[in-house]
Amino acid sequence: MEHIIESTALNTDLYEFTMLDAALLSSVASQKSCFEVYARTLPPQRSYGVVAGTTILPKAIKSFRFSKEQIAYLRATTSLRDETLDFLSDFSFAGSIWGYLDGDLYFPNSPVLRVEGTFAETLILETLILSSLNFDTAIASAASRMVQVSQAKTLIEMGTRRTNDSAAIMAARASYIAGFNSTSNLRAGFEFAVPTSGTVGHAFILAHRSEEEAFTAQYRTYGANTTALVDTFDIETGIRTAINVFGKKLKSIRIDSGDLKYEAPKARELLDELGATSTQIVLSGDLDEYSISELAKLNVGGFGVGTRLVGGSGYPSANFVYKLVAIEDSSQLRSVAKTSPQKESIGGPKDAIRLYTREGILSSEHTIDPHDTQKLQEGVVRVQKALMRDGEIVFEVPHVKELRRRHLKEIETLPLSCRQELQPQGPYLIVSPWTE
Repeated sequence: MEHIIESTALNTDLYEFTMLDAALLSSVASQKSCFEVYARTLPPQRSYGVVAGTTILPKAIKSFRFSKEQIAYLRATTSLRDETLDFLSDFSFAGSIWGYLDGDLYFPNSPVLRVEGTFAETLILETLILSSLNFDTAIASAASRMVQVSQAKTLIEMGTRRTNDSAAIMAARASYIAGFNSTSNLRAGFEFAVPTSGTVGHAFILAHRSEEEAFTAQYRTYGANTTALVDTFDIETGIRTAINVFGKKLKSIRIDSGDLKYEAPKARELLDELGATSTQIVLSGDLDEYSISELAKLNVGGFGVGTRLVGGSGYPSANFVYKLVAIEDSSQLRSVAKTSPQKESIGGPKDAIRLYTREGILSSEHTIDPHDTQKLQEGVVRVQKALMRDGEIVFEVPHVKELRRRHLKEIETLPLSCRQELQPQGPYLIVSPWTE
């Protein structure tokens, strides 16, 4: 199912248009420019980040078109000049974009996205781009950490009820790309083909006169190939009732409350005692990568993760910035950069290259001039891919399963300690300019 995006023209901050208003009066609006998206740092105790949102961003940019009603709204509520409103009325991005793909790793100073065009058209995309990439990437980065410490246990994204409805869809997509197995969100399944899963909640149990009656209704519908929620009342009693109703071939039980480190081993012992040795245990309830890391050591089948995941596990934004790095001056691009303390930027357009050891481990990432046609040494891999050229989408978005496969393959290029250590002293790499 193709992801349909309505007009994104007002998904922005007013200051984008007030800057445009002034730029159209000066000499810079029509000058060729280059903006870049990157993060200065990673969240503390993280060694890498995972990009998400770049491959579907071009459709949002193509939808950055203004309706008559939107222009009328701006005319009535802002002080924008008629020239600026006319510019917006006819606006269609005609520039070019290169970037990392969904699922790619990134590090401090990685040039995750490069946008080239006139200053006016590249300027006003800032908020749309950052609001799209910052959230999706934060979720993918948190999800990847959870996957890496889960010891290959099943992970279900269950955060829809804990975030905005639109954000929930993107969180489901981002977490699946990062290695989660499925989502509870049907819209993500419909639009992005993310596998969906779900059985019953506590309301279903409470709606019946007894736990046994609820389990019986569920069994008549799904047989034993389902998950029984056993913690509505007493967990031990719930397990005994579930096995009595569903039989020893019950697929799984879910425990959503109590001290899971205590309850899970008790549940496993009881299931084995009852002869349900193949019945898996699924745990849920405000889990994050730290609790998953501990619980994964137990004999459990998987985890349902919601609140902490859709909040980026404490870091709801990737803290990407969108900075002007070059602008036309006397028919040539002039490098520009901020020099303010702790917020310095590195001027000039940039692509990235990666070098690997003989064992296939990523050893370094460097920035290069993307317009330099000099042939790089053998084994060097360019990271950015062309997403848009002259306003047209030139990248065919891979199926979400392919993006997930790419990520899981790429993350294996990191040392095992980097992937599974939850308390690293800093990022694995800090991207630096290439010097031969």
